[in-house]
Amino acid sequence: MLLSYFVMALYLVRAKPRKDLMKSLRQELDSGSISRLKPFGEELHHGLDNARADGSYAYWVEEDYCSPPLAMERASMLDRYFDEITVDPVGSEDEGWNKIKDKPSIWQ
Repeated sequence: MLLSYFVMALYLVRAKPRKDLMKSLRQELDSGSISRLKPFGEELHHGLDNARADGSYAYWVEEDYCSPPLAMERASMLDRYFDEITVDPVGSEDEGWNKIKDKPSIWQ
């Protein structure tokens, strides 16, 4: 019997936005096209829509099942809009968002 399973991990994502493309990313979020990406679109949409800024970097929390982390998301769209993408594991979604809650939205 072959057993397979997926291990879900939560990450605090740090990425450097390509400033000249942020208007286009906002349009993709507003149109709902990101949330329709399968299987990760809704989670990615939520993270990007609520992303925070610190200096020249954006931060958000992402649930992921890929190895390496964010492989599908990067191939589909993240690498188009961001450079220097890194992830740090967090124990829970709340833990990740609490680390960045006092930072301003990237959409301000």
